[in-house]
Amino acid sequence: MAGFSVERIVFLSLVLDLFAFTIPLPLFPRIIEWYAKRESSDPTGFLSRTLVAVSALRSLFYNPGSNPQKWDVVLLGGLMGSVFSALQWFVSPYIGSLSDKYGRKRILLLTMIGNVLSAVVWVQSTSFASYMLSRVIGGLSEGNVQLAIAILSDITTAANRSKALAHVGIAFAICFCIGPPIGAYFASRPLPSSFTASGFELNVYAMPAILTLVLLVLETIFLIVALPETRGKRAQAPEKQNGKANGNGTTAANGNGSVVTNGNGKANGKENGNGTHQTVAPAAERLRLLATLRRLHFLFLGLFSGVEFTLTFLTFDLFDWNNKQNGALIGSIGIISALLQGGYVRRAMSKVGEGVMARRGASSCALGLAFLALVPLFVTNYTTTAVWFLRAACVCQAFTSATVVNALTSYASLQCDDGVDEDTGKAKEEHPDLAKGKALGRFRSSGQLGRAIGPLLACASYWTFGPALTYAVSASAMFLLSSRMRSIARKPAVSN
Repeated sequence: MAGFSVERIVFLSLVLDLFAFTIPLPLFPRIIEWYAKRESSDPTGFLSRTLVAVSALRSLFYNPGSNPQKWDVVLLGGLMGSVFSALQWFVSPYIGSLSDKYGRKRILLLTMIGNVLSAVVWVQSTSFASYMLSRVIGGLSEGNVQLAIAILSDITTAANRSKALAHVGIAFAICFCIGPPIGAYFASRPLPSSFTASGFELNVYAMPAILTLVLLVLETIFLIVALPETRGKRAQAPEKQNGKANGNGTTAANGNGSVVTNGNGKANGKENGNGTHQTVAPAAERLRLLATLRRLHFLFLGLFSGVEFTLTFLTFDLFDWNNKQNGALIGSIGIISALLQGGYVRRAMSKVGEGVMARRGASSCALGLAFLALVPLFVTNYTTTAVWFLRAACVCQAFTSATVVNALTSYASLQCDDGVDEDTGKAKEEHPDLAKGKALGRFRSSGQLGRAIGPLLACASYWTFGPALTYAVSASAMFLLSSRMRSIARKPAVSN
């Protein structure tokens, strides 16, 4: 599509995709309540048996004084998110590997078919079992984010990759600000009479479901028309830039001072800002670094997703905040995160390096968790102070959202093979596990496993030991994780 760069196409498709993804997020508890009322007469039904199991799990850790059913519904909503993440953990490596073999665009369009099917099932789901089927289809089909990262890695150099990948984080921040409130708005709108006149029953929240479906169909059409195939497109970049210096006689490099070369040690002609030249590490070393990045990704998101999930528990328990107040709090985190990514992260990443940026974000998260640990201690006698601690924690979490995952993802992409076969024009693999799609798919998979496990462990700790101890221990764990990131924050040695 004339006038549209690949980066812009990827960003717009991500906005459409994540907008559709975030629309149903605030509706989970209401959807479950609707199904519970609808299926309450069937104690052997799927939802009734599921709520019994959830209640038994919750009672192991926490027995509320009143309205335990509400807590069960909230916990089940969180479990539904964990199921989605667990499915992403399973399928992400396969999606990445298939994109290496058959092309990014082809596999992305196949995943979009699954996403559209998931929305169609949601529109028509009048039972909890059919709604869960739509979530399962969606969890197995969602591939836009990881393939967007692979596409951006295909078409960028080491020097500008982190700036390009910041588009992913910006799209997340924007959509998490606008998607949930729009979903809540359309949930309150009745279906047009033309939909109900036929007597065909639809989901109670068919309006947001239809909006989701429309967005996904538009995204699919947009990708068919606008997105070119990018696998192997990176082929020409090193050769074109070979020997081309900037005004100071040096060429660009990434923030770590590293340069990507092919497997036989031939440099691609890029140098760091000091005029020194560096070849990429051997395959074995890059594989070890990728394994380290996957572990850090898993541990970080395991801790961070627990904070995300229990934050609304904290405000409900201690401040008795309503959905509007919680929405404003979460929205403010998204806005600050988007501003930081657009105004700071995209510019600073290439200067300080991906490892340093990730460590700064993890340190900020540790500080935010320490603030949260103080909130329960001050809320009774110093409520205003407790609210300020909460706000400070949210600012810290916004900085974390803007930095860590983006930095780790960019760092992981820099370890992948960038060489291209001169005869076929396809990506040349020094090692099968360094192919972009497969390597980045496994990296995303590790994070999704953390997202699946983290909320469950955080809830268990929150209800068993209380918020102060839970957040204090989490702060200590995040501080240790930040210290562990020191190994990836060091700039690699360079050779003249």
